[in-house]
Amino acid sequence: MSGAIWWVRRDLRTSDNAALAEALASADEVAPVFVLDPALLGSDYAGPRRVAFLREGLRALDADLRARGSRLIVRHGRPAEALARLAAELGAGSLWAEEDHSPYARRRDALVAAMLPLRLTSSPALRPPGAVLKADGAPYTVYTPFSRRWRELPWPGEPLPAPARIATPEGIESEGLPEEPASAGWPAGEAEGQRQLRAFCEGPEPPIHRYAEERDRMDLEATSQLSPYLRFGMVSAGQAFAAARRALEAAPTVESRRGAEVWLSELIWREFYIHILAHFPHVREGSFRPELREIAWANDQEGFDAWREGRTGYPVVDAAMRQLAATGWMHNRARMIAASFLVKDLLVDWRWGERWFMQQLVDGDPAANNGGWQWTAGTGTDAAPYFRVFNPVLQGQRYDPEGAYVRRWVGELACVPDGRLHAPWEMSDAEQRAAGCRIGRDYPAPVVDHAWARARALAAYGRGRAS
Repeated sequence: MSGAIWWVRRDLRTSDNAALAEALASADEVAPVFVLDPALLGSDYAGPRRVAFLREGLRALDADLRARGSRLIVRHGRPAEALARLAAELGAGSLWAEEDHSPYARRRDALVAAMLPLRLTSSPALRPPGAVLKADGAPYTVYTPFSRRWRELPWPGEPLPAPARIATPEGIESEGLPEEPASAGWPAGEAEGQRQLRAFCEGPEPPIHRYAEERDRMDLEATSQLSPYLRFGMVSAGQAFAAARRALEAAPTVESRRGAEVWLSELIWREFYIHILAHFPHVREGSFRPELREIAWANDQEGFDAWREGRTGYPVVDAAMRQLAATGWMHNRARMIAASFLVKDLLVDWRWGERWFMQQLVDGDPAANNGGWQWTAGTGTDAAPYFRVFNPVLQGQRYDPEGAYVRRWVGELACVPDGRLHAPWEMSDAEQRAAGCRIGRDYPAPVVDHAWARARALAAYGRGRAS
């Protein structure tokens, strides 16, 4: 048998990797390769932390491959050209890769397939686009019936083990990874992703069993924080679902069972957005809902700058944006609050926020990020009405009741009493002096009045629908 290439993309792992397994089954020798694509690295949506996390993940994958008698080959350039050169060097008879579903990925893969015997297998989703369809063959556009049908389909089986050994041709040059000062701030790699998955789902009292009751609390460490590892396939969708199923079966109470069920539902949301992007690629450019494509956005640059720098005067919004700036990650409830404030309170086009998040997030994913922003903006697939507007004060009081989240990220408010923390502008002069926080000097006054902004947003959306 001739050699094969395993083209690594969003599957930085050796376990539960169908593309690697197929390549090994097809050839005596397999060359793992990652192509540093300038179209992706230079995109407006690329972010330094995510690129650093990818780079560190590739180093971890190389170390894992070397322990199995292989190594990672890194090439630079356009994938079609880089892979064609490598295939010629190897005399490779096949090229295997996990399917990807973004518009760019499909264009890229079509160019590669025109030059090389590219074979796509599996997906970042456990059930790939096309596997969950209505009776008439149409894709679902609402989550609940999608989830119901997703659950009805047969379980695809347990995740694949990692191969013990991978024979790789000698003498093939690797162009190496760039040495850059940027750090992801997150430990990367399959081993770390699997460790975190076990920590969340296994043990006598795993966090997954408390997930339903605690997941919205921004002041608690109650979420899995697996999103960066799922983003780059350091944990596969199959591994995550299998862990959720085991936790569900082991749940001793109704409450703990509900925790596992809710986390499993969140994984299905991830799959839903992958399907939406695959079936409706226009969502990357604009509104899913045609009746909301003509909103007259205010797009105030000063307001946008205040939002992204965490100085809107609304503590929970500012805490969220400062957490993002400091860590490259944000609690999901905080993402919804911050996004709602930008779109509904400041009336800034959701695409501005979508791009900013992609530039900052370690886990920035085209499908999930777009789906989340369109959900918040009311322009996406969600069945809820567009006039859902989060009140940032009430959201803070409900999901950060003791103010620990705000105090952690907004130090100016550290001494503000609990009862004033989420609306500090309501403090009297005496209270401000006592707290050492003068509104307008030590901490910004609100950039906009929420009640007025809500009315403005609803009017703008109403006019957009009418047009």
